Amino acid sequence: MRCADLEAARAAALRLGARPAVIEAQVDTYFATRTGRLKLREIDGARAELIPYLRTDHAGARRSDYRVVPVPDGAGTRRLLSELLGVHRVVRKRREVLLWRNVRIHLDRVDDLGTFLELEAVFDGSAESEPAQREACAWLLRELGLAAEPCIAGSYESLLGSDSI
Repeated sequence: MRCADLEAARAAALRLGARPAVIEAQVDTYFATRTGRLKLREIDGARAELIPYLRTDHAGARRSDYRVVPVPDGAGTRRLLSELLGVHRVVRKRREVLLWRNVRIHLDRVDDLGTFLELEAVFDGSAESEPAQREACAWLLRELGLAAEPCIAGSYESLLGSDSI
């Protein structure tokens, strides 16, 4: 979701017991695929990871099934996949990650888009666990004062290609 005041969200999360984890400069190169999404994330110009994932594009909490594959040669992998698949979009952002229980709180400053907050509950993926994870995220949004904010249906790469920026 859009978040006009990342500093206020950060302060509220810390009051709730979240702890700082990392601040990174990330460049996500999305490749053209028939299904799902495939991106190469280059982090601080030092390391890279390939992240294929499946997620529906609808507003609100949604499941995302993904893998993170470390890549020893980010630039070489980007060139190869660009030639094979073609580049769909490139997203550049500064991401601060806070950890609250099993929830990653992403405070993002995205080039050409603005500031955003994303919650990512990491769990075993079982159907039995999912309702509790959804409720934990809903509680956290209420406590952060963001429950009334509309969730974005797509991802940053889809926002960059839309007329509703």
